Amino acid sequence: MATTDLTGETVLALHAHPDDESIFTGLTLRRLADAGARVVLVLATGGDLGGSRLPLASGETVVDRRRHELESAAELLGVSRLVLLGHRDSGLPGGPGTTHPDALAGADPVVLGRTLAELVDAEGAGTVIHDDDAGIYGHPDHRASHAAGAIATSLTGATGYRMTVDREHLALAARDRHLIHGAARAAGVGFGRVTAEIPVAVTGSATDLAVKRAAMLAHASQIAPDAVPEAGFADAYGYEWFLRGSHAPTGPGVLDRLGNAHLLTGPVAHTGN
Repeated sequence: MATTDLTGETVLALHAHPDDESIFTGLTLRRLADAGARVVLVLATGGDLGGSRLPLASGETVVDRRRHELESAAELLGVSRLVLLGHRDSGLPGGPGTTHPDALAGADPVVLGRTLAELVDAEGAGTVIHDDDAGIYGHPDHRASHAAGAIATSLTGATGYRMTVDREHLALAARDRHLIHGAARAAGVGFGRVTAEIPVAVTGSATDLAVKRAAMLAHASQIAPDAVPEAGFADAYGYEWFLRGSHAPTGPGVLDRLGNAHLLTGPVAHTGN
């Protein structure tokens, strides 16, 4: 298979919470880095309201733990620069966290979008990855990240890709084994898009899948090993899905060049680079 060369490309990926980068774009970020692209990862919040399934060290906060986990995951995924915007986690839709004065949900989307646009310009990023219009599953922080990404691509002219999930594929292949299922139930909302709506999907090799799983497990305060068992991991997490933004490329964009797998069926090994 031909190897994709993305040397000279810079891709900025905006995510709402630590661990989103691994769950929704772990394959994509690792493959971008392996192809020579510079990957800039931007986290809007510290995941304050995520709690911790593991005991914290003396004096350690949830944000401290999640930042360290994020740094480990970013290293595994080949991230060149990690940027923390420092907003507070807003929690689930309708919850009390959404009204906190520092919550991302209450941030001015134009200010947030301009901040992101400044990063795009400073990094010379030609591509921005951010949440889809619905925030994947309606989480207020994901919705805010969508708005910021849309504004930033509009201001800079960067190519936008909006991350989502294929709920039809997950219903058939994952059978309630993807973390999005539990998150959507907790929020009391639907999630993702149907297959026909999604023009771009990225997958990878068994090695890429192993790196993605390791990056997810780096977020040990949030994700238990038995939540992402090795058996069946490719069925649940072997594809990452994207909609094209308003500034769609005239030819194949950076993510398309990784190998668009959206029409493929069967095991991950069928994917081309």
